[in-house]
Amino acid sequence: MSFTVEITVRREFCTASSPEDVFRLLADVPRSASYFPQVLQLVDIGDNAYRWEMEKIGVGGYTLQQTIYASRYASDPAALSVFWTPVPDVGNALVEGHWTLTPAGGGTSVALYSKGLLTVELPGFLQLLLSPLVAMEFESLIGRYIQNLSAALGPE
Repeated sequence: MSFTVEITVRREFCTASSPEDVFRLLADVPRSASYFPQVLQLVDIGDNAYRWEMEKIGVGGYTLQQTIYASRYASDPAALSVFWTPVPDVGNALVEGHWTLTPAGGGTSVALYSKGLLTVELPGFLQLLLSPLVAMEFESLIGRYIQNLSAALGPE
């Protein structure tokens, strides 16, 4: 048995870096991914798609499972956006989202939207207990990712 956890995250931060500099970093998926915590491996599977292999999720001292998924990336320099869509049948999650950049003063306002569906290979009766913990873990990882990007780009 298994169950699915839906995780939707919206985050924003501002940086003194120009929109063009921020776009270059975020559109370069391997470079951007290097700031994401707990990535074991990022594999280029062709056609602007990457397979993310994460460290195993640990909740309350227990190891649950490893998250693996693939997304296809596209970027639009004119719109200052980077977006990704799930590649089906790769791993145990489907992840989509986008970065939106807006000039702000002498820097950039950076907005992230990400939605993931993670299949957890544990009995369904644990869903009520584990779903909030799994979501909290991923939200924490994204929070650290934003902190790492913000530090690399420089604060506003």
